Amino acid sequence: MESAISVLVSKFKVYAGSDGSSDTLSRDEFHRLVKSELPNFVTNAGDPTAVNQLMSSLDKNNDGELNFLEFWQLIGHLASRHGGFSQ
Repeated sequence: MESAISVLVSKFKVYAGSDGSSDTLSRDEFHRLVKSELPNFVTNAGDPTAVNQLMSSLDKNNDGELNFLEFWQLIGHLASRHGGFSQ
């Protein structure tokens, strides 16, 4: 599990750092991450409107960016759904 966490943190930082701070994902960075890294887990990963809605639902402080904890909520949800766990 440690290696999986390391990969998630590393991927977050790579995408987050592509156009600014490596602490947050901008809308464009989030779009690229979802489309490239989660195309089979996120419904309509290639649809900008769907990805915008997903980001808005995760952006708890409404600052237009996702910090790692906000992003982590998506990972937890996707892992639960993939594993067949009830929500």
